[in-house]
Amino acid sequence: MSTPGRPTVVVTRRLPAPVEEQLAREFQARLNPDDHPFTPAELQEALRSADGVVPTVSDRVSADTLSVEPLRARILANFGVGFNHIDVSAAQARGLVVTNTPDVLTDDTADEAIMLMLMVARRAGEGERHVRTGAWTGWRPTHMLGTRLSGKVLGLIGMGRIGRAVAKRAHHGFAMRVMFHDPYPPPAEVVTELGAERQRSVEDVLREADFVSIHSPATPDTRHLINAARLALMRPTAFLINTARGDIVDEAALVTALERGQIAGAALDVYEQEPRVTPGLLKLDNVVLLPHLGSATQETRVAMGMRALDNLKAFFAGATPRDRVV
Repeated sequence: MSTPGRPTVVVTRRLPAPVEEQLAREFQARLNPDDHPFTPAELQEALRSADGVVPTVSDRVSADTLSVEPLRARILANFGVGFNHIDVSAAQARGLVVTNTPDVLTDDTADEAIMLMLMVARRAGEGERHVRTGAWTGWRPTHMLGTRLSGKVLGLIGMGRIGRAVAKRAHHGFAMRVMFHDPYPPPAEVVTELGAERQRSVEDVLREADFVSIHSPATPDTRHLINAARLALMRPTAFLINTARGDIVDEAALVTALERGQIAGAALDVYEQEPRVTPGLLKLDNVVLLPHLGSATQETRVAMGMRALDNLKAFFAGATPRDRVV
């Protein structure tokens, strides 16, 4: 039973303690203390019994899930900037408001993209495994030689907030030449400040870049944007970095390209069928694999939660949430 004047909100995963504490103060909050992934049936029960739901990327909020009757929930305050796990059209058709949490995770995700470039170029994951297994016998001049990052060409697929933050770090911090493709490019003065060069197509970026970093949203149009034909355009010395969404890359095609030496390596934080990882990737030493850690700092995850909370508060106060998607 909800307390009068306090909307009931279901939170589908554990959130940082400060966020859960604030949610409990502001709302009749139903938390997930054991942090289990919600089943479709649990999501439907939340939609039936709560005024709002705070889903995450691990929740598939499909049209079928949203077809629940009766539907009590009026807002999906997503914890995360990406919302391709929510059928936004179905939510809109059912009168649900959808919000996300942009801005607050830009710096951490950009930091991680640079970290992944360094890790794969300098064989850091491989080197750490070498030490941990006791295989290292000592320094030698030709041991585990990698590739320099500084001064190389960075190709960005997408130049939104995160892409721009990566460009800033790469250009000013590593003296990289930055090029990008984005159908909705930033203003000319921003491009100039970042020392970036706009390319007419994804293909133009892939042909030129030593490091290709993906920063596109996940949409039907960007599914398998990086496929076998496009991977074949990349240099055999080039590396692919993905901190955006997994289904932008055709993982089967990526495995083939890596096995054939069409590209030098890849570093991934997201996967096509998360949390499943294409088995072929697990066998390759020239791949760095992280468990979707782009925004995983204490500071950012708290900020994301507070942003979702702000969207809930605005909505239930009768205002338009700052981060409304639909």
